[in-house]
Amino acid sequence: MRRAPVAAVAVLLLVAGCSSTPQDTGTSTPTTSSTRPSTPTTTPSAPTDPGTALPVWTRMMRQPVDGLHLVTQQRKYVVTRASDEAGTTTITDRTSKKVVVRHVPPAGFVAQSPVVIDDRWALIEDIRSEGADPQIRVYRYDLTTGRATDLAGRLPTVSEPEIGALDGTFAYSSTDARNRSCLIVAELSTLKPRTVACVANPGYVADPVMSVDSVTFSEITAPETAGRCKRVLTASLSGGPARPVPAATKCIQWSGASLRGATVWSEVGATDPDQYQSKAYVRESADSPARPLGVIVTDTILACGHWIFWQTRTVAGGNEAYQINRWRPGLEQPQRIYNGKPGTALTPLTCQDDTVYVEAAQLATAPTYTETFSAPAT
Repeated sequence: MRRAPVAAVAVLLLVAGCSSTPQDTGTSTPTTSSTRPSTPTTTPSAPTDPGTALPVWTRMMRQPVDGLHLVTQQRKYVVTRASDEAGTTTITDRTSKKVVVRHVPPAGFVAQSPVVIDDRWALIEDIRSEGADPQIRVYRYDLTTGRATDLAGRLPTVSEPEIGALDGTFAYSSTDARNRSCLIVAELSTLKPRTVACVANPGYVADPVMSVDSVTFSEITAPETAGRCKRVLTASLSGGPARPVPAATKCIQWSGASLRGATVWSEVGATDPDQYQSKAYVRESADSPARPLGVIVTDTILACGHWIFWQTRTVAGGNEAYQINRWRPGLEQPQRIYNGKPGTALTPLTCQDDTVYVEAAQLATAPTYTETFSAPAT
């Protein structure tokens, strides 16, 4: 399995891999609260669109740093993951509080995010990256029975661990019979795949990000050579070829998200000393000029509902703080919708049912703990 050079996303390691001590997920479920928490704060940015009231964040769950983590919450189910080495995944019915799935990866495998879920099905991915025989396994659970089906042979083989998902639609990389790396889009309910684009070996596709109308991904050619090129492309979910997103600087695009013809993407070179942060841009359409959006945290761009979101980072007095911004077509400037306190690390954003989720690790407290927040993306 190949991986593109990636930024050192320390916040994900801090929150999602904090402990090797097994946790009993049993029948544990997140507690919810309608009280607005004190941690996230919002800063208006004087949008030109009058229909852009700032969202209210809801605290979904609070746990020790080495406890449970909310993967996603679907309208019928809630998905949590333990901080054990394997990443035991539990899916619980929100009404009955009954655990319908408890997925423990096979020995040597570790669960990956996200979990793709709809009203009946859930897709869980496990990866074994160590040793002489690296593998990726993908399972689909029937949530009415709790039974799992190994999808080997049912779908084109998953060749890269990154999966982009939005509700019951997902995208991933596969290797075809001609040894090309191809982007596949499939529906969880039917498992019917569609090939979006392919690149010849040793190139590969990566970083898929879904929106309600498109999939955006990167294409890497001539990897690990002086001629390496990474560019962002986008394709409509209704069909048709993928089209490249014109870059501000050739061959250093990283990842992006598209929505209603507009694309937000970031750029950072593979040899840049700080790959953790990258320069972001937006184009309202394929032929419109690129507008700079400033420096963002690399690989945090996500489409959800009517918005495209990303994270930024500031340092003051030696203390890091993270923020969440959002933008949608028609807005002149992005909105800042979350201001994290110093000492608070954020996981990557996730989306389900027009709701965006983020986990904040309070690392400056004693004891440390995590809180998961959600906000509407409509």
